[in-house]
Amino acid sequence: MTLATDRTPTKDPELKATIEGVRIAGLRTSVPTHRHSYLEDTSLFTREEAEKLAATTGVRERRKLPAHLCASDMCVHAAEGLLDQLGWDPASVEVLIFVSQDSDYVLPATACLIQRRLGLPDSCAAFDVNLGCSGFVYALWMASQLLRGADGKRALVLCGDTSTRYLVPGDRSTLPLFGDAGAAAAIEKSDDAKPMHVVMGTDGTGAQHILVKAGGRRDPLVPNEEPWSETERARLFKDGRLHMNGSEVFTFSLRKVPGLVRDTLAYAGTNVDALDHVVMHQANAFMLEHLRKKTGISSERFVVDMGDFGNTSSASIPLAIAHRLADSVAGGTRRVMLAGFGVGWSWAALVGELGPIPAPLVVEIPDEFPPLAL
Repeated sequence: MTLATDRTPTKDPELKATIEGVRIAGLRTSVPTHRHSYLEDTSLFTREEAEKLAATTGVRERRKLPAHLCASDMCVHAAEGLLDQLGWDPASVEVLIFVSQDSDYVLPATACLIQRRLGLPDSCAAFDVNLGCSGFVYALWMASQLLRGADGKRALVLCGDTSTRYLVPGDRSTLPLFGDAGAAAAIEKSDDAKPMHVVMGTDGTGAQHILVKAGGRRDPLVPNEEPWSETERARLFKDGRLHMNGSEVFTFSLRKVPGLVRDTLAYAGTNVDALDHVVMHQANAFMLEHLRKKTGISSERFVVDMGDFGNTSSASIPLAIAHRLADSVAGGTRRVMLAGFGVGWSWAALVGELGPIPAPLVVEIPDEFPPLAL
């Protein structure tokens, strides 16, 4: 007898979609003011170890959000600034997608609270998406398709995570790598928009390799009846933090991403030489360089932007665009590939045009920013 859990895919399918009549109208990102670098903090690494690690990962410092703020607050901060920058009336936004693995509450959906805070209309479709590294591209596809199939003309895609809060104290493999950030992207219908081509996929057999095990219904942090024992509390403290099998992540990325790039380019009817910029999820510099070489993308086209922020999960692609390509996308139309991959396993890539748009900004969220409230 074959159980459902024993079933494996018989082929390697990819979901393909063409988006027409929709464009990215603007981007803005938000980062904490608080900086941390193991090149200066010798509590975990010697200076020599930290220099070697920075050379490999590409991360020289990262940002950490203070405890009274959440990923949603960084996204709201970015969205408020973006709406002002574009001159958009909040009442004109009728789709809101919040992509994060850091919801404010178990329920309600954080997007509902953001809808109220931003003053979006009651007609707005607002929901959360629990995705990480691939989440920005997935959400662009979802928002675009929702606009195409409805009367609404404008959407906001918000992506953010506070990855630093999931890290195990003393974990030398993850602590220097991850940072916190939030991003907002404005999407609108446009008769002049050129088609965007998207390729996506999922392989849940890799789910255990990037994992926060405790905290959901399967392994709750709240006792059902009796208080936890000391042993159980110690286990939950560890299982409520990030587990990452770096070698498996590296193997998956090198196995999947080059094919994803080829498939997306073929589906878009173009090639690497026709691209102005390639922005992948900023996992780490060592991995990105391997992917760049395997895909034949020149270093001039390929964005690596780990140094000041680290790996910021779902916000890493828009953050890299705002930090490295602001002048380029503000100055004209650019043919870009955006590719996210990681936790799940999940992957998605998009080929399309970006710009001209108002110069994307990286703005620091002040500690006194009013938190999102019930």
